[in-house]
Amino acid sequence: MRRSDRLFRIVQMLRSGRLKTARALAERLQVSERTIYRDVRDLQLAGQPIEGEAGVGYTLRREFDLPPLMFTPEELTALVLGARLVKAWGGVENAAAADSALARIEAVLPPALADSLDAILLYAPGYRMQQPQRRLLDRIHKACLECHAIRFAYTRLNGEPSERTVRPLALYCWSGTWTVVAWCELREDFRVFRLDRIAQCEMLDRTFEQNRGQRLSDFLRQMKAESETWIANHLGPESKGVPTR
Repeated sequence: MRRSDRLFRIVQMLRSGRLKTARALAERLQVSERTIYRDVRDLQLAGQPIEGEAGVGYTLRREFDLPPLMFTPEELTALVLGARLVKAWGGVENAAAADSALARIEAVLPPALADSLDAILLYAPGYRMQQPQRRLLDRIHKACLECHAIRFAYTRLNGEPSERTVRPLALYCWSGTWTVVAWCELREDFRVFRLDRIAQCEMLDRTFEQNRGQRLSDFLRQMKAESETWIANHLGPESKGVPTR
């Protein structure tokens, strides 16, 4: 994390008005307590109204705070649940951003709403999402955004290994399992790959064009047509409605 980003996050975490110890800040930002002491001192010298002292804790004077955000309890529940889902199942960068967003929301909420955050009993345990897979998710997402081809080793469902060079289009999460939709250069067709079966993934030094027939919109249109055909062939026209009993 860049120092400027760390200083910004320290200010955001201190906006809650509650005392935060150097140890708590250091654990949150994954740095030493000595680094926190130095950063806080530099922020104070730069004019940030941070109060407190080493060994006791720090806080930001409330008059420096932003105007309170007015959410309904239902909106706040949705925001917290969404951030918890991202922290549990997102990449390294997404998880850190979700944590930062939650801290910002908490910092500018009115006291009555801020106290209700801990009462939101909707969680998304992410113990199955290990760090290597989180980093892989970040890498493939970046390749999707920048239209970079990637190459990786892949293990099929039957255990057969293969190597693929693909043009990644988007990532989808299905019940905690991430997949990447891609145009496979080997098969010259769309393929969906599970991230937990991908190894040795590397971003190639070449980009690809979003050619007609190879775009995400083409894949979604193809999937919709195949789904409608399957329903018509297997379930018949009555499947368009839910039968009553």
